[in-house]
Amino acid sequence: MTRALPRLIARLRRPAPPRAALPASLAVEIGGAAVEVALRVNPRARAYTLRLKPPAHEPVLTLPSNGTLGQARAFLDRHRDWLGRHLAAKPARVAFVPGALVPLRGEPHRLVASGRLRGTVAAGIAEDGPILTVPGDAGTLDRRVHDFLRKAARADLEAAVARHAAALGKRPRKLTLRDTVSRWGSCSSAGDLSFSWRLILAPGFVLDYLAAHEVAHLAEMNHGPDFWRHCVRLCPRTEEARAWLKANGAALHRYGA
Repeated sequence: MTRALPRLIARLRRPAPPRAALPASLAVEIGGAAVEVALRVNPRARAYTLRLKPPAHEPVLTLPSNGTLGQARAFLDRHRDWLGRHLAAKPARVAFVPGALVPLRGEPHRLVASGRLRGTVAAGIAEDGPILTVPGDAGTLDRRVHDFLRKAARADLEAAVARHAAALGKRPRKLTLRDTVSRWGSCSSAGDLSFSWRLILAPGFVLDYLAAHEVAHLAEMNHGPDFWRHCVRLCPRTEEARAWLKANGAALHRYGA
């Protein structure tokens, strides 16, 4: 009995064989077509979760660290109908091509190719409504529209930040534009502000709120009562802007290839 004990202990201490690597995705048939669902393992996850990840609303299935491929397949099969409904409801992508409707400060503008190789993107009014006239050939239209929107976003955000910072008696260090998915803005402890350029697509009061929100963090690096008092004082339409973002913010990511 005692001779068998060391062998038993050694067997118990022997590491378990490594789990077979999971594939990057699983295919599920929805409406007669194969849909690829990305697989992700999250050690902090306690259950399987299925969601559509912005900005492209691609389906992602998250597994706990002890999850298995068989359980993932079964979970995906049980939620096939849910996935089908949400994929059908996701907003269509809007490429920057002639004829596309793109919001500028919340107002839809139709993209029009000017036919000229030189010049700058310009906002104007046509018989059927607001337009953005874009010079250059077809291969540069997407870049030119992106550049125009980023430039407009910077101008509006710099003006709003300067106004709100003066009201609080604060001075941010610098302002950066990004194309973030998980947040519309941020403020570092050093006073650096960062915003999504896509705020220029939203109504002006929404951009103004985000500028006020991040400037308020220069005074309060938290989301406590004093922080929200600063926000409302700087931007009286704070609650309206937050409600707009909750209802419409995800759709801003559909614009641009």
